[in-house]
Amino acid sequence: MSRGRGGARGGRARGRGGQRGGFAAARTRDEVEDSNVHIRDSPEPEQSPSESSDDSASDADEDEDEEAESTSNAYAALLRSLSSRSKSVHAGPDEPRNKKRKLRHETADTPDSHDFDERAAWQENGLGGLGETNDSLSGHTEDEAALQDDDGPEETQDLDDSAFQTHFVNPDENDLASQIKRIADNQWATKKLEAGGGRGIFQTPSTEETSLLRRKVKSTRDVGLKARLVDNAHKEIGSFEPLEQEIATSIFGYQDLLFGARTVQNANRLRDITCLHALNHILMTRDKVLKNNAKLAAATENDDAEYRDQGFTRPKILFLLETKQACVRVLDSITKLHSFEQQENKKRFLDSFSQPEDKFSDDKPTDFRELFEGNDDNEFRVGVKLTRKTLKFYSTFYNSDIIFASTLGLRRAIESGDPKKRDYDFLSSIEMVIMEQADATLMQNWEHAEFVFEHLNLQPKDAHGCDFSRVRSWYLDGHAPYIRQTIVLSAYLTPKINTLYNKHMRNVAGRLKFTPDYNSGLIESLSYGIKQTFLRFESPSHLTDPDARFKFFNSSILPSIMRLPRPLEGGLGVLVFIPSYLDFVRVRNSLVDSDLSYASISEYTDQTDVRKARSHFMNGKHSLLLYTGRAHHFHRYNIRGVKRVVFYGVPENPKFYDEVVGFIGKTLERGEISRAEANVRVSFSKWERLELERIVGTKRVGKMIGDKGDVFDFV
Repeated sequence: MSRGRGGARGGRARGRGGQRGGFAAARTRDEVEDSNVHIRDSPEPEQSPSESSDDSASDADEDEDEEAESTSNAYAALLRSLSSRSKSVHAGPDEPRNKKRKLRHETADTPDSHDFDERAAWQENGLGGLGETNDSLSGHTEDEAALQDDDGPEETQDLDDSAFQTHFVNPDENDLASQIKRIADNQWATKKLEAGGGRGIFQTPSTEETSLLRRKVKSTRDVGLKARLVDNAHKEIGSFEPLEQEIATSIFGYQDLLFGARTVQNANRLRDITCLHALNHILMTRDKVLKNNAKLAAATENDDAEYRDQGFTRPKILFLLETKQACVRVLDSITKLHSFEQQENKKRFLDSFSQPEDKFSDDKPTDFRELFEGNDDNEFRVGVKLTRKTLKFYSTFYNSDIIFASTLGLRRAIESGDPKKRDYDFLSSIEMVIMEQADATLMQNWEHAEFVFEHLNLQPKDAHGCDFSRVRSWYLDGHAPYIRQTIVLSAYLTPKINTLYNKHMRNVAGRLKFTPDYNSGLIESLSYGIKQTFLRFESPSHLTDPDARFKFFNSSILPSIMRLPRPLEGGLGVLVFIPSYLDFVRVRNSLVDSDLSYASISEYTDQTDVRKARSHFMNGKHSLLLYTGRAHHFHRYNIRGVKRVVFYGVPENPKFYDEVVGFIGKTLERGEISRAEANVRVSFSKWERLELERIVGTKRVGKMIGDKGDVFDFV
C-alpha cells in the first residue's frame, strides 16, 4: 500500500474501487492488526526445519509491531480530521451530503495499492502467500514508516519521452488495438540488422514508416534512468559495445529480445544490463504511483479524474534462472547497481542459496563451471521486495516486486496443494520476464518453461485486495501479454526456443531475434585431422523423424559397426552419442539381442554403474558405449578408449561435438590407434538445420540439406 505525501500519513483512505464494484474486502486497520495472522508459504520439498525461521526475520517482525504502535496516534488523528471535515462541508443536517471521493494513498515502497486490502482478503479467504517464508499481516506499518523517510518522486532523465511512458503509461488505445490484430494475423514489418559479428531480425506490428528506425544507445546515460541509478550504472556498465548497443536499444525500449549469442565472456555484462532495466522499471512504476497519489490527495471533491497506474497484483518482474547460484549472481548485480541501506534476511538467503564456486577442476569447460559451480540446486523460488532504502529477501509472492525462480520451482509452487485451488494469480501482472540461460533449461525439462509462460498474465481468479479504479485499462482488457516484455538469453537457438519466441514473445513494441554468425562453422577449427562423414537420411516430417532416424541407424550405421575388424587387443572403441534420452532407450533396447557387447551411460545412470561402464569400455570388454547428451551436459565425462564416434543425431550444443570428437583426439595423442582407424560418422536430416549450421557453417548447410548427395566428408 503506497501513500501520497499530500495525504495524512497515519491513516488509510480507501480507493474508489470499493464503490465501483471491486472485490477489495472492507476491513478496518484495527481488525487486521488485532488478528495477528501469519501467512504460511508453500514449503519446498528440500527445505529443512532450520530454514523455516531466521533471527533477522524475527527482528523485522518485532520492528513492524513497534512501528504499528507508533502510528496508532496518527491514525486516530486522521479519523478526527476526516470527521470534522465531513461536518464542515454541509450547511445543515437536512441538506444532502456531497458525494465524497474515496482515496487510497500508498507508501513509497510499492508500485501497487494492494498490501492492506490484500491481507484482509487473505484473512477472509484463507489464501496463503507463495514464497519461502512466513510474512506478518501487520507488515504494512513498515511501509508507512518508510514513506516518512521518502523525499518524494525522483527525477528521471527524459522521462516524458521514455519508452516507459509510451509503452506502459500512455499507450494509444487505437494503435494498441490495431497492432494486436496485426500480431494475431502474424503481420510483422521486418528489418535485418548486422552488428557485432552476428545478425538480427527486428519485427514490429506497427504500420508507421518510422517504426523500423532504431536509435542506437551508446552508454547508460542514453537510456533514461532514475537519478539514483545513474552513477552506479555508469560505473559498473558505462559505455555499450557495438553489439550491446543493438540489444540495449531493444531492452530499454521495452521490446522483446531473443538473444542467441550468450557466452561465458558476455554473461556478466548481459546480467548487469537486464538487472539495470528491471530496477529502473520498478522505480519508474513506483514514482508514477506516488505522483498520482499526490494528485488524488490534492483533488477536489468533484474531481473525477482517474489515475490508472497499476496491475492486479504487485509482482512486476520475473527472473527465470537455472540454479540457486545464478540467483545469487543476479542479486549481486542488483545490489551493486542500487545502493540499499539495508538488506533484510540476506544472511539467510546466502546460507540457503550460495556455496563456494571452486568445486570443479580447471579441466572442466568454462561453460560447465559457470553453470554448475556453487549451489547448483535447480528447484527454488524466492520473492524480493524493494523499498526506498531496503531490499527484503523472502517476501511472499503477493508482497514482492521481483520473483526469482527456476521453471521447475515455480511449477512446483503452483501445482502444490489442492488441484482445485491452484494459485497463479501472482503472475497476472508480470510486466517483464528475463530468462537467463534458455539453453540450460532445455537440458532440464522444457515443459516446465512452457507451463510457466502459459500461466503468465491470465486474468486473476481472486481480487487480492486490488483497487480496480487504479488498474490499467490494458490489464482489464486482457492485453497484458502484448505489453509484457520478454527477454530470453541463450547460447544458441533451437526449434523449441523459436517456438517460444513465436508463441509468447508478441510485444506491440516489437521484437528482436539475434544469432551469431556461423559462416565457417565449428568444423574448421578442429585440428585433430580425423575424417568426419555426415550422412543424410530422408525424413518426410519432423513428427516421424525419430522413426526414420532409428530405421537409418539399424539399416546403415549398425551393420557398418558389425563389419569392423575385431582387434587382437582392446575393443572396437565405438562411442554412440545420442542427444535424446527417448532415442537412447530405443537404441539400448534394440541391442539386447545383438552380438555386440555394450555399456550405456545416461543422465539417470548410477555413479557406480558409470565407473564400471567407463572402465569396461576403456579395457575393451565392451565394444560399444551408448552416451546421452544430457549425461554429457551434467557431468562432462572424459571418456577414454574412444576410437570411433557415431553421432545418432546432431548435438544442439556445438561444444558437445567438439568435446566428443576430442575423445578420439586424446586417444591419438596417447598413440593407442592410428589416424587411419579413427573416424566420425554423423547422421542428420533436413530438420536439423540449426544444429548442423553451427558445426559445418552457414555457407555449407544449405547444400548439405538440399543437394542430391547424401554423404559429405570433412577432414
